[in-house]
Amino acid sequence: MSYLAKNYNRKKIAFTYGKGSYLFSTNGKKYLDFCSGIAVTALGHSHPKLVKTINTQSKKLWHVSNAFQIPEGEKLAKKLCQKTFADYVIFQNSGAEATEAAIKVARRYFYSIGKPNKTRILCIKNSFHGRTLATIFASGSKKMTEGFGYVGGFDHFDFGDHKSLKKKITKNTAAIMIETVLGEGGIKVIPDWCLKELRKICDKKKILLILDEVQSGVGRSGDFFAFEKSKVKPDIVPIAKGIGGGFPIGAVLMNKKVASGMTPGTHGSTFGGNPLAMAVGNTVMDIVSTKKFLNNVKKSSKYFFSKLNKLKEKYPSIIKEIRGKGLLIGIQLYKDQAKFIKKLMENKLLTIRAAENVIRILPPLNVTKREIDIALKIISKVCNQLK
Repeated sequence: MSYLAKNYNRKKIAFTYGKGSYLFSTNGKKYLDFCSGIAVTALGHSHPKLVKTINTQSKKLWHVSNAFQIPEGEKLAKKLCQKTFADYVIFQNSGAEATEAAIKVARRYFYSIGKPNKTRILCIKNSFHGRTLATIFASGSKKMTEGFGYVGGFDHFDFGDHKSLKKKITKNTAAIMIETVLGEGGIKVIPDWCLKELRKICDKKKILLILDEVQSGVGRSGDFFAFEKSKVKPDIVPIAKGIGGGFPIGAVLMNKKVASGMTPGTHGSTFGGNPLAMAVGNTVMDIVSTKKFLNNVKKSSKYFFSKLNKLKEKYPSIIKEIRGKGLLIGIQLYKDQAKFIKKLMENKLLTIRAAENVIRILPPLNVTKREIDIALKIISKVCNQLK
């Protein structure tokens, strides 16, 4: 028997090691991993530079309290700020923590300028912002919040409903918080024109714009951030997943204005920003933030999408829509989502579900064309079996 609580419905498969885009199971089978720990192992498994970094740093220093300066964290924060809109960073250990911190930063800013009643955050209904008590209520999903009491301070509007959004803004609204690409919600991309409109609304109403890039950020879209093409500058951006390449790192990025409210004692994290995590983050950042690397993500994405759309044409009764951006890809099916994922796994391709009957495909950002072709062949085979 397992002594783990039953909060996960785990598949009957375990892995002993990984290499690049592949995982090797305890019974010796080789799987193409296009789940990547849900967009986490951005450089694949056992990347030599990350292995070297962890090995080197582990012999120096793992942990020290944030009561002291941590040079590795200072270095990573500088890189993130120089690459993005941000002026300041607070490090965390996960996406949920980063999003929770983003909510605190927004509320604290208005408190610091004498507007303590501006605490409410406006979010998309059935989005996903994490699993803490606050973030499940931010997500606005009845399924996620059931049985956990009530945490107030959040209002919701339907995806794409701008009229509803505008009506929900009140004198107590502090910020609008959205995922730039809805991940768990079905791989739905917020268009650039919509992001621009959101920025205009926030400026007009004098509220903040929080863009959750936990899943879509750090190169996953083909740009460092998925909102970059829109030329919009958010006020706050939580990140995690890919920035650690598999090592737990989260961060909330913010501009100078909102950071002014975060004075000593307003937020903290025992493990956030520890030297070992920061060393890994610096190595990941050095790799994924380069123009050459991001251009290669765009190239892989373009090829993958073109081939998937051809499969959609070939199997119109199976595939309803191909969604996503960069290497954050969704295949929306007409039916049989669980059966489709099971069949893919039987053919040694690992994927994961999302809402709206979507198969979520998240290969490593350094995936090869050959590996994409193998995945396409398996997807085509399963479509043919289920047609």
